[in-house]
Amino acid sequence: MSRRCELTGKGPMVGHNVSHANNKTKRVFRPNLQTISLASETLGQKVKLRISMNALRSVDRSGGIDPFLLKAKETNLSERALRLKRQIAKKQESAKAQAA
Repeated sequence: MSRRCELTGKGPMVGHNVSHANNKTKRVFRPNLQTISLASETLGQKVKLRISMNALRSVDRSGGIDPFLLKAKETNLSERALRLKRQIAKKQESAKAQAA
């Protein structure tokens, strides 16, 4: 399992620990990844994704996983999230076609 957010693509970064004497040693900045169950209103089911807490705040701000995924760029999404985005879009299209 890679250390990469499934929604934003955020991954580990490399930098330095800098001491008071200005000695530099390599270190890794890892994203705060958690496995979260998000409820998709369109699909009517819960989806487990490994996302960063920064992405969770973005999902909450956009109004849920469905609007977030529909607005998200496909280059940042994982394969699972991309498949979920296509399912949501397909379900919404069929719902609009039935309503019309």
